[in-house]
Amino acid sequence: MYLLEETDTHPALSTAGLPDSDDKSSCQDRCKHWSNLKEVCDMLRPKISLGLSALAEEVFFQHVQIKEGQSVFRMGQPFKMLYIVNSGFLKSTVIDEQGNEQILGFPMKNDLLCTDGIYLNRHVSEAIALTECDLIMLPFKQLVSLTRTYTEMEGAVYSMMSREVVREQAMHRLLASSSAEVRVTRFLVDLSDKFGQLGYSRKTFNLRMTRQEIGSYLGLTLETVSRTLSTLNTIGLVTVYGKTIELNDINALRSFRKLLPVDNLLKRQEIYMQKIMRNKLVHPVAPLKLRELHTIS
Repeated sequence: MYLLEETDTHPALSTAGLPDSDDKSSCQDRCKHWSNLKEVCDMLRPKISLGLSALAEEVFFQHVQIKEGQSVFRMGQPFKMLYIVNSGFLKSTVIDEQGNEQILGFPMKNDLLCTDGIYLNRHVSEAIALTECDLIMLPFKQLVSLTRTYTEMEGAVYSMMSREVVREQAMHRLLASSSAEVRVTRFLVDLSDKFGQLGYSRKTFNLRMTRQEIGSYLGLTLETVSRTLSTLNTIGLVTVYGKTIELNDINALRSFRKLLPVDNLLKRQEIYMQKIMRNKLVHPVAPLKLRELHTIS
């Protein structure tokens, strides 16, 4: 068995052997905090069968537990490894010379961390846990060596890096051409899609980040984020319970283009009801919900 682990002088790395197969209880206990190569590839490229050989189950990567508020790595530190998020939520951020924080993203399960360190061989951002996290460590030098033996591993890593580039490009387009309301709704829909891909509820989930952190990520002020969520809640597109968000109409949020002021929506509802009365409809018609009035002219 081949083991990739952290030594006492973190983050330097070394290899060591697992216990002999005869010592099953010791091995099983220790492997609770390890993942084999096949499991790692499955996380990097879910839903794709990579056809790894049986030997892939003999290569292990160590887990590390990160407490809420703890940094995984900091700006300027030497780059030595990648991380896969096995559980928990983090924020990726940069700090400018004046000490201002800019949020770059919110990594969650199956996301890859630290790719920014490969180019300069040092970290140009930092990652901080928003909840207790379990991360899988991928020592970069050993990882490169493994990709020569397991080409499927190389493809999985490249696929994950490419996905991060696509996400970053999509965010740039969103920030460049979208209103504040569209940024917030798209952020909620993207979170919904991620939760759905992981097998969780697409409709109801907790926001692990603060409103201010969401604003930093979307290029908005705290007040704008709070006001937008409040208005979306008022018109019924979402329901907000503190940090818990329920998406009442995901399709409407996905195609959202412009948020009309609540006063305008109420006026539209009044006009709509007046039309009903003038037409003297025989059958009673229920008043439209505010979110439906976006489509009424």
